[in-house]
Amino acid sequence: MGESGPGERGRGARLVILSALAWSTAGLFTKGSAADAWAVLFWRGIFAGPLMLLYLRLWVREPFWPSCRALGWPGWLVVTVASCTTIAFLNAFKLTSIANVTMIYATAPFAAAALGWLLLGERPRAGAILVSAAALVGVAIMVSGSLGTPSLAGDGLALLMTLLMALYLVLIRRFAARPMVLAAALSSLQISLIAWPLSETLWPGWSELAWLAAFGLVQAAAVVALTAGARRLPAAECALLSAMEVPLAPLLAWLVFGELPPAATFVGGGLVLAGLFWYIGRDLRPAPAGR
Repeated sequence: MGESGPGERGRGARLVILSALAWSTAGLFTKGSAADAWAVLFWRGIFAGPLMLLYLRLWVREPFWPSCRALGWPGWLVVTVASCTTIAFLNAFKLTSIANVTMIYATAPFAAAALGWLLLGERPRAGAILVSAAALVGVAIMVSGSLGTPSLAGDGLALLMTLLMALYLVLIRRFAARPMVLAAALSSLQISLIAWPLSETLWPGWSELAWLAAFGLVQAAAVVALTAGARRLPAAECALLSAMEVPLAPLLAWLVFGELPPAATFVGGGLVLAGLFWYIGRDLRPAPAGR
């Protein structure tokens, strides 16, 4: 299990927040590409995977083949869960609004707290339970606005992605001694192999390719930061901090695409954000000296 001392915890929090800033651009890159979701997944993996491997070789100096052997079955489980999470994530963006996907993702603390308690014995803080319950209510309101529309499928994929992401965070913490950045890199390559035969048109053109290369670079940085940060924090707290992307992604979508979410998203998302910021301001505040 990962370390959780004050220094490590603070470092983990900063890394997770940086990853959230990078993750908040995923909807822009996905919606901004004319390629189908499987082509986006293929090229994202082609660019992100090797970049993460390069990081491991030049920066961490982690030997490749011994690290692959060190993954064991837990590491390959993380690889597969990460792949399924990303596939659901990017397909959701193609089927529903960026706001709905990111707001639904804010329920990850609820799932991570439950899984962390069941699998790791980590009792979630009272504040985390309260905020997670508020997030769940908020998402129920948002999904109700998609009933009877094509966006419902996208909302369903977003919910699936959220559950898988919670499991991913718990597994990273449970098997923190395994080379998890390598697992993330291999997941990107695994995604490319899965997406290859499923894409309608694999070659997107040179301008699209440059766009998807930038996507791969940003996502590689996000994964490295999230993986390193998640090893240092309880799963529920990590999920809450990573949900910092929730207010950023819809704002970017509105500024760039003029994508205005429906009223249900405003109501439900407002509830999610209110609880999230209350938790960050209260439960993550350092305790007074002597307590």
